[in-house]
Amino acid sequence: MKWFGIILGLLILVGIVVMFPITVKNRLIDLDESVSEAWSQIDTQLQRRADLVPNLVSTVKGYAAHEKEVFIAVADARSKLLAARSPATKAAASGLLNGALGRLMAISENYPQLKADTSFVRLQDELTGTENRIAVVRMRYNKSVKDFNAAIRKFPGSLFADDLELTKAEYYEPPANLNIDVVPEVQF
Repeated sequence: MKWFGIILGLLILVGIVVMFPITVKNRLIDLDESVSEAWSQIDTQLQRRADLVPNLVSTVKGYAAHEKEVFIAVADARSKLLAARSPATKAAASGLLNGALGRLMAISENYPQLKADTSFVRLQDELTGTENRIAVVRMRYNKSVKDFNAAIRKFPGSLFADDLELTKAEYYEPPANLNIDVVPEVQF
């Protein structure tokens, strides 16, 4: 009976020693996947916004064809957003697109017919909804990054992060000092 208790105790100890690293590694992998999934959501919403831009530009062009500089700025900013890959470059490109879209929307103030156009209003509403979605998924992504980064830096995750080749994830934050042009004046 005494040997049975010792053997049982050793089996429990071996089980704990074996299960501990497996549990920690699985948690780190789950957190890493959570960051990837959250980034995918940001990417999806940024793509959705980029897909809305050509329709919005086409609608505005019908009313304000002479506003060529603004249309070029929007197209360039959209291209930069679509080409960006990392959170920092996506955030910077997104900020440039926001500025260009702001100038595009400012044009609409000078064209009452455009402001009343149903397709323009619908596109504007879709764009606003997309901006709200981007804000929500950005918060979720940054929360996932925070949880992941903390897990790989704290004990016991720090023991396994290098073996799993896990490195600190990058937050998605708009740059503090964006160089966005001033809204152009429209004169007739």
